[in-house]
Amino acid sequence: MRKSKPKKRIILPDPKFNDTLVTRFVNNMMYDGKKSTAYSIFYNAVDLVEKKTSESGLDTWKKALNNIMPSVEVKSRRVGGANFQVPTEVRPERKIALGMKWLISYARKRGEKTMMEKLAGEIISASKGEGAAVKKKEDTHKMAEANKAFSHFRF
Repeated sequence: MRKSKPKKRIILPDPKFNDTLVTRFVNNMMYDGKKSTAYSIFYNAVDLVEKKTSESGLDTWKKALNNIMPSVEVKSRRVGGANFQVPTEVRPERKIALGMKWLISYARKRGEKTMMEKLAGEIISASKGEGAAVKKKEDTHKMAEANKAFSHFRF
């Protein structure tokens, strides 16, 4: 039997918006413990989003995150020597984590010059329901839909 579950760490809210979700996002974006750099990139990106869309940057970011978060995913399950892709519901915590990771990774792959511009561009396109991160979510949902026949193998 496994040991007891580790306690959830308390994440402090960020200094500007007083929001723990922002802190989680910045923690995911951070490289080598450079948190202040990650914060400045995020805040500048949000300001850039505000300039481009002329609406609240934080609200646009939250809308983008909601558009990216998946509700179902496929997990590999071995049954009788064969591997099946079994569609499963995504836990709320994991939804947020996946959405953030996808937003950051696809922002990094964009063509703009600075990370601030890349992140702002990805946030704007995701809030409109387009962009690479939204496509990733749709592909995940399509895969789950295609493997619906194996949903009786759920653990």
